[in-house]
Amino acid sequence: MTDILTLHHVQKRFGSQQVLQDVDFSIPTGSIFGFVGENGAGKTTTMRLILGLEKIDNGQIEVGDVPVTFGATKTNRITGYLPDVPAFYSYMTPREYLNLCAEITGIPNRAAKITEMLQLVGLPDNKHRIRGFSRGMKQRLGIAQALLNDPQLLICDEPTSALDPAGRNEFLELLASLRGKVTVLFSTHILSDVERISDRVGILHDGRLQACDTLTNLHQQYGQSQIAISFAAPAAAQQCATVLRPTFGDQVTVTETTVTLTYQGDYTAAAQQVLRALVQADLTPTALHKVDPTLEQIFLAVIKK
Repeated sequence: MTDILTLHHVQKRFGSQQVLQDVDFSIPTGSIFGFVGENGAGKTTTMRLILGLEKIDNGQIEVGDVPVTFGATKTNRITGYLPDVPAFYSYMTPREYLNLCAEITGIPNRAAKITEMLQLVGLPDNKHRIRGFSRGMKQRLGIAQALLNDPQLLICDEPTSALDPAGRNEFLELLASLRGKVTVLFSTHILSDVERISDRVGILHDGRLQACDTLTNLHQQYGQSQIAISFAAPAAAQQCATVLRPTFGDQVTVTETTVTLTYQGDYTAAAQQVLRALVQADLTPTALHKVDPTLEQIFLAVIKK
């Protein structure tokens, strides 16, 4: 699989502040790439560099094997962009607004293309003005605008940060439906969104890319294997923790009626060891199950390394 986007040792400074330091990664064509990091980590700056809206201090960015240049870069012909707060002419209908965008950019067969985009993002083709749209509907219209020129790369900056749970769910389903048709790069600090739809993840911290890989590989490299043991009463959970700590030490934590144990190696061996200890202590849990590592755990492990 070829790469649609490549960053080579990119650096960016604003005054005395080093915002990006040696950022180096690529995104395979047709994939969904989750770009995560705390607020201020440099995610938006990176995307503005990809779009040619900021000048790179050092390094190079290529979109479709064409170098990005500051200003009127040719690579934006194959790039769509959804900012974190898209702005529209609120007195227009969605069709009127998309028709204006299509006319400005010289898109042929505008009427048919606009109909296709409205259907794709699930917006009604009627006389309702944009001023009455919810945030989720505006995000959908922003995606329709970004996809109007059939881009190869779609960049979304914090697209779900201000959406309610229902709006986030709908928007993530829309992004997921684009897999294989358009390469998607979306930034966020909502790690569950990334875990849900991304093929690959890049973790940016203090201007450096600390990790970049598939979710599977990140789980294997940084994820901690855990067992959760639930009890009917907090006293039983505390007793369980007391029983397990001589063997597992500070890898045992208690929250209300649940004991969480971090272990190394094989799950079956660890679970059998736990069960033997519970039987000897005459403790009966209500549930015992393996806990898969979350992206939040991985993120915290990566930024602390």
